[in-house]
Amino acid sequence: MPSSAAVVIVGGGVMGTSAAYHLARAGVTDVVLVERDELASGSTSRAAGGVRAQFSDELNILLGARSLEAFARFGTEPGHEIDLRRVGYLFLLSEPEDVTSFERSVALQNRLGVPSRMIDPAEAKRLSPLIETDGLLAAAFSPQDGHCTPEAVVHGYAVGARRHGARIVRNCEVIGIDTAGDEISAVVTTRGRIATSTVICAAGAWSAQLGAMVGIDLPVEPLRRQIAFTEPVADLPPDLPMTIDFSTTFYFHGEGQGLLLGMSDPEETPGYELSVSDAWLPRLTRAMEMRAPAVLDMGMSSAWAGLYEITPDHNALIGESPQLSRFLYATGFSGHGFLQGPAVGEVLRDLYLGRKPFVDVTPLAADRFAGDAARPEINCV
Repeated sequence: MPSSAAVVIVGGGVMGTSAAYHLARAGVTDVVLVERDELASGSTSRAAGGVRAQFSDELNILLGARSLEAFARFGTEPGHEIDLRRVGYLFLLSEPEDVTSFERSVALQNRLGVPSRMIDPAEAKRLSPLIETDGLLAAAFSPQDGHCTPEAVVHGYAVGARRHGARIVRNCEVIGIDTAGDEISAVVTTRGRIATSTVICAAGAWSAQLGAMVGIDLPVEPLRRQIAFTEPVADLPPDLPMTIDFSTTFYFHGEGQGLLLGMSDPEETPGYELSVSDAWLPRLTRAMEMRAPAVLDMGMSSAWAGLYEITPDHNALIGESPQLSRFLYATGFSGHGFLQGPAVGEVLRDLYLGRKPFVDVTPLAADRFAGDAARPEINCV
C-alpha cells in the first residue's frame, strides 16, 4: 500500500484504468488507482459491450469516434485482445419524430467523419435478419460501430498502466478525503492513508458519495439495468449488428454462439439493487413479439443485472472542480461510459497535465445544472 502518490484514481472500471494507463504512459510518476473490489467488478463488467459514434451530441460523437480508433489498435496499444467485432450499430425507427431526429444526428455525424447513414426497412432486414419490419419507417446504420469485451479492455489498460509504473490497489475502499483549505492533502482508505494533492473520481454509480466527502455535487444516480443471454443459436449470422429498436429500447447482438439482449425498464427506480428480477420480462416479451419474434423461440441461458450511472440530462460529467483544486471527475455516462473510456482517459490525462484536450469538455462540467445549461443526449438506450 503506497503512502503517497502524485495522483489517486478512485475506481477500477474502464474509466479509471484508462486514466491510469494514459497518465502513466505520459510519464506521470506515482499514479495510484484504488478499487473497492476487483477490477471491472462494477458497471463495466455488466456492460453490453457496444462501441459506437452514433450520438446526437457533438461531444459524444467525437469521444465515441476517438475511442473507436483506440479500440481498433488495442491489440498493439496497450497490447491486449478485446474481441472487437465491428459489425455495426443498427437503430430501428418507428416514430416520425425519431426519424427526423436521427436524420439530423446522421447529418452531424457525417460532418464529423462518421460514416453513418439512413436506410430503409428492407435494408435493415437484410442487415439484421431476425427483425420484423412491420411498423418500421426507417433505420440508421453505421458500419464502423460494433462491440467488444469490457473486462478485457479493463485488464488490458491495467496491465499497460502497471507496465508504465502505475500501482493498482484492489479491495481498497475510499472512506474519506482530507483537505487543507481548497487543496487536497490525502485520500483515506480502508487500507491506510495516501498523501496526495490530486484525486480523479472514476467511481461510476458511487461517484456522488465520493464528491460528497469534499462537498462537491456530482448528480449521479444508480439505476439497475438487466441483460439476458440465449442458448446457442444455429446459423446465427456472424456479422449480425448491434440492433436496437429505438422506441422500446429492446436490443440484441451476437455473443458467443447465442445472443445478448436487453431493454430499459421505465418502472425501475434509482438504487443499488443488483438482483435479477422477472418484473421486466413481460415488457421485454412484448417488444420481442413486435420486433424480433424469432428470439422468443430461443431458450434463455442466463441473466445479470448491473448499474447505469444516470445524470439528469443523460450526459457525462467530465472536468475539474472549481471549488477544490485538483479534484477531477469522469462519471455519469448514462450507459455510454464503456465505449468512451479510451477517449476520456486521454482527456483526463490532459486535464491533469494542464494541456488542451483533443475536445473541449467544458460543456460537460458538473455545475452545468446549476446554471441551467443541461446538455441532453437523446441517443441513449
